[in-house]
Amino acid sequence: MRIGELATLLGVSTRTVRYYHHQGVLPEPPRLANGYREYGMRDAIALARVRRLVALGLSLDEARDVIADDRSRELPEILAEIDADLARQEQEIQVRRQRLAEVLQQAEAGTLGPEDTASPDLLAFLRAVDLPASKAAAWDREMLVLMDTVAADPERGRAFAMFETLAADPEATERGHEFYRRLDELAGAEPGDPRIAPLAATLAEYSLRHMRPAAAPGPPGFDAEVIEPFLDGLAPAQAEVVRQAVRLIAGG
Repeated sequence: MRIGELATLLGVSTRTVRYYHHQGVLPEPPRLANGYREYGMRDAIALARVRRLVALGLSLDEARDVIADDRSRELPEILAEIDADLARQEQEIQVRRQRLAEVLQQAEAGTLGPEDTASPDLLAFLRAVDLPASKAAAWDREMLVLMDTVAADPERGRAFAMFETLAADPEATERGHEFYRRLDELAGAEPGDPRIAPLAATLAEYSLRHMRPAAAPGPPGFDAEVIEPFLDGLAPAQAEVVRQAVRLIAGG
């Protein structure tokens, strides 16, 4: 098949295929006597692998190493690995569907609690950091559960990578309680209160310190305005702290 047919088969543009060739990620077949390059099944599999690896968060350099390793193996071995990967995905989907069935059953029975949609990883993190009985902490807990419920798997995985580093930090609970105490103190303050900017800067600095590079949002892919619909549960000054902190995080 020609490059256009390969691109269509994998749902990308020919420009993307040529870019992968240029970066050395995707091997480029030699030209035939008629001047065209002929792509085969191995090329389609390699392109599918590149797209999969990039979607999982690997850099093109890292993807290049994986594809180079694939080229040293026989096609049946590569196909068997892909089949095993699909089997793992199928098992994950079955587990998720079972969890969904349980949640639906709880919802129909009226017994669905505010955290019943959260994953075991998030619940373990919440137990580890021991959030205080605070309005600000309750809002943060609800946001974490919401993110865990609606986020796609790659984003959820990157978030939990950050949660793991936080849970392993002996100062995490102490610092968290301090942040929530300072937020609660702003419940009756005005949006221009001088305590807002220092607290926002401290929150942003602490968050970025515990974010792995792949987890840290940054321009242009992260829109700080996405937080706006979720600030209604906070007092104006508290909302401004979160707003400023998120913008600082988005700017890196």
